[in-house]
Amino acid sequence: MRRERTAPPKKEWVRGGRLPGVILASASPRRRELLKRIVPRFRIVPSRVDEDRFRDADPAVFAARAAEAKARAVGRRHPRSLVIAADTLVSLGNEVFGKPGSRAEAVSMLGRLSGRTHTVVTAIALYHHRTGRILSGRETSRVTFHRLEPDDLEDNLDGNEYLDKAGAYAIQESGSRLVKRLEGGYDNVVGLPLGLLMRLIQRFFEQQAAPARMNKEMFENRLKRRRPLSGEGIRDRAGHEEVK
Repeated sequence: MRRERTAPPKKEWVRGGRLPGVILASASPRRRELLKRIVPRFRIVPSRVDEDRFRDADPAVFAARAAEAKARAVGRRHPRSLVIAADTLVSLGNEVFGKPGSRAEAVSMLGRLSGRTHTVVTAIALYHHRTGRILSGRETSRVTFHRLEPDDLEDNLDGNEYLDKAGAYAIQESGSRLVKRLEGGYDNVVGLPLGLLMRLIQRFFEQQAAPARMNKEMFENRLKRRRPLSGEGIRDRAGHEEVK
């Protein structure tokens, strides 16, 4: 099911066949590398939004609110640009895991995830401030950890890769050591599900002028040519996706 809130456009936002500049509202190097696979040129403008302001018992609602807030925060400063924002959360039952504040908290998080299946949800928001148009969606994956020994926990934390990671792990860096099974998109767990993002971009350009549709084809062709993502030996199965 899709839901879109659109304000009446103040001006045509595509001029002379040119797309607005694209901004990724994230300092994450993982999201930057993923976005490069489908968008040839973009800028990085971190939102500096405090995600905890949007905490909710439902991780999907939490992530969606945070992603939209990030997109709006950057869009207000760059009204002519198309802003892409994302937020990723890890949850186990009713417990939501954000980024650990310390090594001890990271050990505690990984210990609770050990031998169990948790959920990873990433919400994406596209926002163009000049027209007031916003479109968002989310994708969910299920990740099952191996049963981890104390030494496994410490080895995973030695590289400090946990510091800016929801759930205190990065699947692209330590997935083969931690992850027993993955159900859903690998890139979703990394932090930017490209299939969902492409569908949102296509939806965003629908019913636009012909030059915009031509530029949309550029994104589609680039997606078809992208290299498959490496799952580092982790089994990847069909996942669950929700698009607002």
